[in-house]
Amino acid sequence: MEELKTVATFADPMLASITKGLLESNGIMAEIFGEFSSYPSVNVVEENIELKVNASDYESALSILAASDKAE
Repeated sequence: MEELKTVATFADPMLASITKGLLESNGIMAEIFGEFSSYPSVNVVEENIELKVNASDYESALSILAASDKAE
């Protein structure tokens, strides 16, 4: 199993899910850690939610997220 690296942290589970979808639509598998429930309205987040990718995809993921931020 490849090492995972955190590419972003969130306080909002919905935003974490949207960002995961953005990465996956660009061919980068991502996983969310620190989310307590699959129902966002029920979540109480005590710590940041982390979005992680394989270490080999880390730089590409950062580039995609940076380009997304500039597009807004």
